[in-house]
Amino acid sequence: MLDTPIPEFTASATGGQSIVSSALEGRKLVLYFYPKDSTPGCTTEAQQFRDLHGDFVKAGAMVLGVSRDSLKSHENFKAKLGLPFDLVSDPDETLCTLFGVMKLKNMYGKQVRGIERSTFVIDAKGILRHEWRGLKADGHAAAVLAVVRAL
Repeated sequence: MLDTPIPEFTASATGGQSIVSSALEGRKLVLYFYPKDSTPGCTTEAQQFRDLHGDFVKAGAMVLGVSRDSLKSHENFKAKLGLPFDLVSDPDETLCTLFGVMKLKNMYGKQVRGIERSTFVIDAKGILRHEWRGLKADGHAAAVLAVVRAL
């Protein structure tokens, strides 16, 4: 999938927005997928993207977080953490499927289907330039920022 155009998509986001991939061309995009609002790892990851958000903007990038949570849950999570970027609700797993982030995971000894923490960097022409899969939340936003700055 690297160095290929991302698939066309439309998704619902916080603030009543509809995100359309073709409308994002002309700016870099950081699309990070996370398992669940208000969980420890997801909170850490969101806070670190929040804290570096000004640097992402200076580098010409838009940041979007994606999970299967509802828009209501996303609005609460965004407000609680003071996130300056929008969160995309993907309850039917359309975006998750397009980017191949749904995996079987072990939770408390049971196999469950869920989002594998993953991040994708898309350039201003809509081409996928970098991806991370199965990553650790802490420190990840800084690594993403370094890649975005290098584009």
